[in-house]
Formats: sequence, structure tokens, C-alpha cells
Amino acid sequence: MKDAKITVPALLARKHTGPKIAVLTAYDATMARLLDQGGADVLLVGDSLGMVVQGQANTLPVTVDEICYHGRAVARAAHRAHVVGDMPFGSYQSSVEHALASAAHMLKTGGFEAVKLEGGVRFAEHIRALTSAGIPVMAHVGLLPQSVHAMGGFRVQGKDESDAERVLADAIAVAEAGAYAVVLEGIPAELGQRITERITIPTIGIGAGPGCDGQVLVCYDFLGMYPDFKPKFVKYFAELGSQIVAATQAYVREVQAGEFPSAAQSFGSSPKKQPALETGQKPVLPGAPKPYGPAGDES
Repeated sequence: MKDAKITVPALLARKHTGPKIAVLTAYDATMARLLDQGGADVLLVGDSLGMVVQGQANTLPVTVDEICYHGRAVARAAHRAHVVGDMPFGSYQSSVEHALASAAHMLKTGGFEAVKLEGGVRFAEHIRALTSAGIPVMAHVGLLPQSVHAMGGFRVQGKDESDAERVLADAIAVAEAGAYAVVLEGIPAELGQRITERITIPTIGIGAGPGCDGQVLVCYDFLGMYPDFKPKFVKYFAELGSQIVAATQAYVREVQAGEFPSAAQSFGSSPKKQPALETGQKPVLPGAPKPYGPAGDES
């Protein structure tokens, strides 16, 4: 029997019942199918695709239509996992009405079951409006990639007490506004534990310590596909980057040497090898009628 589909109520319940929630990003159907089969609870189509798929310097250029394009691919392949889409920069900040229109568009055309937006106290009203309209919201506080310029880079937040209080206030605000979960990014582990104990919704950590109710990683990071870039919070659960390079090198060698494709990878049947003929013997074509007349052993 197939595992039950992961839903918002199921994720909320795991705050108290466990197990912890395993979240991974996904951007295409092939990866989504594999991660879904592996048991990921949530697949996030993150605006991180701007960096890991498009090669951008940050997440800011990503558009709603691009998120929806990747969302449709992921949703087609995710049979168990809950599918969430990041609301890109500029898709909700200007007004509550704009946020509602963008989120509705993402659910209608992106295949998403929920949206994620960055920001705490300032966007509590937006979250309240979305959830009132029946749109589940995963919030995001702490380090905010869409505010990279305002924060002066990808810097750990909440390191001193006043800043920690700010991040805590943001987490409380989004929980009270109706978010069903909140991502805690780039904060000290002690603060991650403190927020997790203080609010009633699941916390999903990324660089926020082991005390959170779940964890999220970018799929290419946990698969070891960026060997030259490893943030402190990333653990490689595979070394696919070096394996892909090695496989490519082997492919190139075989192509250049004429070893690939071989007969095993080619269409059409090879001609059957005929037995060697004795001197003076006439060849018999396959399927030709047997010769008539007296056989050699008849008198």
C-alpha cells in the first residue's frame, strides 16, 4: 500500500508526535521522483533555483512564472511529499493584495500545496490574509536570502541578545498569523532551540541547530554536487559531484576511442555467421529449399 500523502495537518501534528520533518529542495521531475521515493516529507521548489539551476549570484532575479514552471514538474512526480513553492522577491512585498494574487497564481498554475515567504513581523498581515483565503503558508525568518543586500551578505542572524529577540519576535508573529511551519535560517543553535520551544508550529532548520522540529537542505548540497562550496550547515550524504565528473570522463574516452556505442547499444540484428565451406561446396542461403535428387547414401 502506498504511503499516505503528507498534508498540512499531518505536518502540524508532528510538532508533538514526531518524527522530525525532512525537507529537501527539488526543481525537476526526475529529482522529485527520487527524493519522494527516498521518503522526503516536503519538497520545496526554492527560489534557490536562481543560484543552483540558473547560475545567478543570488535569488533575486527569479520570477513567479519560473517558480511555477519548476513547480509543475515537481508536482507531477511527488506522490507522497508535500510540495511548497517559494514566493520570489517582488511577488508579495508591495501589498497584501499583490501577495494574494501571486500566491493564488502559484497554487493555480504551479501545482503547489503551499507557499513560502520570507519575513516576520512586517509580513504577518500578509500571512494572515493568505491563510484566511485558504492558502497554507510556510514562513521564513532569520537569515533572509531575498534581503541579502540589506543584511550585507549571507550573515548569521541573532548572534547578540537584541538581535535574537528580533528573530524570536518574527517567529512568534508568523506563528500567530497562521503559518503552519517556519524555516529558521542561519541562526545560533541555542536560538533555534529557544524558538522551537516557544512557538506552537514546526520549525524547519537550515543552519539553526539540531533542536528544530525538522531540517531542510538544497538537494544539490546534500548530494555533494558542489565540492568546492560547503557551508558549515551542509553535510554530504553522497559524493555525486565527483562521480558525475568521473562518469563523464569515461564516456568521453569511449566515444573518442570508438568503443561506444557497441553492438549492444546499436539497433538492427548482426548478420549470422555462416559455417566455413569446404573446397568446391556451394553455399546454401538461409531458408533455401533442400536439394532434390538421390542422396549420397542411396544407390
